[in-house]
This record gives sequence, structure tokens and C-alpha cells, in this order.
Amino acid sequence: MWRYLKRVLIGKPLKTMDEGGQALTKFKALALLSSDALSSVAYGTEQITTVLITLSAAALYYQLWVAALVLVLLFAITLSYQQIIHAYPSGGGAYVVASTNWGQSAGLVAGGSLLVDYMLTVAVSTTSGTEAITSAIPALYPYSVLVSVLVSVLIVIGIMLLNLRGMRESASFLTLPVYLFIFMIIVMIGVGFYNIVSGHITYHAAASVGQPVQGMTLLLFLRAFSSGSSSLTGVEAISNAVPNFKEPKRHNAAATLAIMAGILAIFFAGITFLSYYMGIRPQSNQTVLSQIGIGVFGHGVLYYLLQLSTALILAVAANTGFSAFPILAYNLAKDKFLPHAYLDRGDRLGYSNGIISLAVGAIVLIFIFHGQTTLLIPLYALGVFVPFVLSQSGMIIHWFREREGFWLGKAFINLIGAGISLGLVVLLLLLHFGNVWPYVIIMPLVLLLFYRINGHYHNVAKQLRVAAKEKADIHEYDGATVIVLVSNITRVTTGAINYARSIGDYVIAMHVSFDENPEKEHKTAQEFKEEFPDIRFVDIHSSYRSIATPTLRFCDVIAKRAAERNFTTTVLVPQFVPRHPWQNVLHNQTALRLRAILNSRENIIVSTYNYHLKE
Repeated sequence: MWRYLKRVLIGKPLKTMDEGGQALTKFKALALLSSDALSSVAYGTEQITTVLITLSAAALYYQLWVAALVLVLLFAITLSYQQIIHAYPSGGGAYVVASTNWGQSAGLVAGGSLLVDYMLTVAVSTTSGTEAITSAIPALYPYSVLVSVLVSVLIVIGIMLLNLRGMRESASFLTLPVYLFIFMIIVMIGVGFYNIVSGHITYHAAASVGQPVQGMTLLLFLRAFSSGSSSLTGVEAISNAVPNFKEPKRHNAAATLAIMAGILAIFFAGITFLSYYMGIRPQSNQTVLSQIGIGVFGHGVLYYLLQLSTALILAVAANTGFSAFPILAYNLAKDKFLPHAYLDRGDRLGYSNGIISLAVGAIVLIFIFHGQTTLLIPLYALGVFVPFVLSQSGMIIHWFREREGFWLGKAFINLIGAGISLGLVVLLLLLHFGNVWPYVIIMPLVLLLFYRINGHYHNVAKQLRVAAKEKADIHEYDGATVIVLVSNITRVTTGAINYARSIGDYVIAMHVSFDENPEKEHKTAQEFKEEFPDIRFVDIHSSYRSIATPTLRFCDVIAKRAAERNFTTTVLVPQFVPRHPWQNVLHNQTALRLRAILNSRENIIVSTYNYHLKE
């Protein structure tokens, strides 16, 4: 039943040689990897105005200057990540750059930040999508928190299943919502500017550009800038996923990044200008983008198409995290800082364990923050800009080491990006500490986890490695003791005893009884002696109805005596295997529990004798 359900949800397994068919063209990569960055225009301007309105409506004109500074940072980051794509095409982005140029610890900070940030990407995108729905349907507003949590969780599960089916299918599915959103925003900005020129939209800004606003401070401006910088989240995703592109990978990835940055810049600038010109003010029950849509389209079909496309792209923007997280986890696992399970490809050639882990982490965050986007965004932005700082400053070191081409100019671009990003990190920590404090706790724990995993792998390798000039430790034993665990006298027992005779010099049958009727237990012992007169039978009574504890104690005693005689000790656990997997739930799992507890003993070999049922 499970295998059938898995095939329905995920599809048939793909051959390893089919991997080339999963590579992305620029058209599909833009849909798959740019949805997060492009969707941020739905809330980027709103984050700026939400900060400025705390002073006055007149202060909203400063959103133009904030937006200009954000665009400068976007330009620097785009050029920087294009350089990263060409210099480090193996994927991994900021983690690989920081590790190579700053050292492993800095790389782990970048990698850990991005792992958490991709979970936040999924959480923010899905919760923002539900906010677009409640803006278009006011009747849902009283239940917005419940709707946000439930719908967001369902969206996360749906996108997880989509990604488990493979990149090609997820990219094909995402093409429609992403390009519908691009089309609708282009139409909205175009119609909006036409209405301004034709006089259909009048000037409603509370203050003209350049007019001083009383009470405006540099601190408030920087606070608005740090909030608006959330529009740049997701820009790094393409550099993390270079291996997913068709050949030439570096050229296609760099071109896709340039196209995405160009679209993002036009959208962000256009939406911010319309917000200022139309005098839009942030509201609790309606997003800024929704208000602009009403001002441009009215309450007609185009407005609802805009809201639908916004909800769709915000929902599928989570897919950017699903595309980048597994590859980053793969690079960390390859360096032995995450479990090797993240190296494994699933049936559809995707890194399934990374995809599932991301979904689980995002769902946990949605519940913790009650599906509220405003609580998630500052932490989300910090998780992006810490890797920005490390990667761009790392590229400065790279250029001074390599000195290729116009390297001084490239290093200067990286310096601008690193400087602004570092300023944003400081601002987020100082001005939004109430929202970003979990980062200060989570990151040390993540780094500790990385080092513990890495230490474990190195210890395992050290203990298992055989030095080239040393002979392997060869120890010859004089014999073998085999303990057969017996519950009652059946065909399973007979087969296990016969197998034990073939491999052991000394065979013991052990039975644990906790029945209060001694006659019944005596009968079991008598039946065994009649069937196997040459095998020693030991019956241990358990007053507390436990099988595992007395079994372990008995095996410890026998193993100690066997070691004194230079014998090995093998515990043979008999079990029958039902013909149909679902029938396992009808039987207890005593054999499984016994194997688990016996595996804790290093001087005991645990073996299983399987008897397969025919019906």
C-alpha cells in the first residue's frame, strides 16, 4: 500500500543516467529559483512604509530614498554573485566561498545561516501568500491567524511532494504562477504610470520630494532600510544551484541571475513609486500591493487576477528554498558536517532527505511564529545578510589572491556589497533585536551540531582505518558459542537450532518465562528436551514480565565465560516473516527490541534467523 501511494505521489523511479534530463534551462530556472526574490516585492515596500508611518504620513516620501539604497545594494550583490557563479560553479554559494577564503568556521556560519534562512524562506513565503488571500477576502480577516497557519502548512506539504517528484516537474508546475505574476506586475506598473500621465491617478503623497519632515532621524531611516532589505532575500539561491543548470552551467546561471535582478529592480522601483505617488498607507487588513492594485485596476477582474497571482507566487516562492537547501546540505554533508543521508538521491534523483528536512523545519517555524509574516521577516533578513557579508568579503580575498582580469574593480564591487551588508547586519541586531534574538541562540547550537557531527565522522574514520604499512589485527578464535533465543517450540525454533549447530561448537537455548503456572513452563522445557536432547536448555523466570533485561544479563555471563575460553559469542534471534508487510502490525516486535538491546554489547555478535511464512 505504501509503495503504491509513494508511486502516485512521487512517480516512478528514474535511472541515474536520466539525471541530464533534469537539468534546467534559463526559462525554467527563472521560475524555479527566482520566485523567492521576485515575490519579495509583494512585501518589501510594505516593510519600509510600516516603519516610516510610525513618525507621520509625510515621512512616507523617504521610501523613495530607501528604495534607491536597496537598489544600489541589489546591483552590488548581483555582480558579486555572478562572480561567485564563475569562480565557484560547484554550488554551495556563500558556504563554499567563505570556507575557501575565510576558513571552515566562517563557512559553517554562512552555511548554518542559510540552512535556517531557507526554512524561514518557506515559512515567510507561505504565510505571505495567505495574507494576500485574506486581503482579497475580508470575511477571512477575523480568522487570519488560523487560516495562515493551516493553509501555510498545506502549501509546504504540497510543495515538498512536488519537489520529491523532481526538478523538471516542479519547474514545469511553477512556470505558470511565476510568469503570471511577472505579467500582472508589468501590467499594473504600466497601467499605473499611464493613469498618472493621463491624469486618471492624482498625486496624493502627504509630502513632496525634498520637503523636510519634522522628527525624521537617521536612525529611523536606517530602520526602514533594514526592513526594506528583505526584498533582496533569495538573490543568492541561483549561485547555490549552479549544478542544476544545463551546459554551459556558469553562463546560464549568471544570465538567469542578471535577468532576475533586472526584473526585481524594475518591480521594486515601480511599486515603491506608485505607493508614494498614490499616498498608500500600510493597513492591518490590506497589503500595500493590494491597495495599489485597487487604485490602478479598481475592484475588477484585473485586481483579483493580481491578488491571485500574488498569492500563487508567494506560495510557490517557498520552492526556492526547496531548490537550494538540499544542495547546500549536500555540500555540508560531503564535508562531514551533516549526516551522510543528505548525500543520497531519491527515486526522482533529487536529494529527498534535504527536501523533507526543510519541510519539517518550515512547518515548525510556522507554528512557533503563528504564521505571522511580520515576526519572521527581520530574522529572515538577518539569515541572508550574514552570508552576504561573508561571501562578498571572501570574494575580495579571492581577487587579491588570484589577480585575474579586472580584479581591482571586481574587488571594489564586492567591498561595496560587503560594507552595506555588514551595516545591515549591525542595524538588524541593534534595531530589531526583539525579533532577531533567536539567531544569537540558534547559530551557536547549529555550529555545535556541525562540529559534533564532524568529530564523530573523524573518530569513526580513525578507528576503522587500516594504516598502509600495518597489518590488520588478526585474531584466531578456538571456537564459537551460539545462544538461541526460544519463545516456544515451533518450526522457527527447529530451523534456528539446526542453523546454530552448523555454525557453533557449543549451542545453548535460552527461554524467558513469566507465567505463574510452573507446570506450563515445565512442559515447554520437556518438549524442548524431547526434540533436542543434545542442546542445553536454560529457563529464566522474569518476575516483572521483562524479556530484554534477563536475556541481556544471561548473554553477558555466557559471553564473559566464552571469552575466557577464546570463544566467540553469537546470539541467534529467530523470527518469522509474514508474506505481506501489512501483517507485521498484527504481531509484536520482540525480536526487534531484543536485537536493539543486544547490539549495545561489543563482545556479542547478533544474528537473525528468518522463517518466511507462505500465506
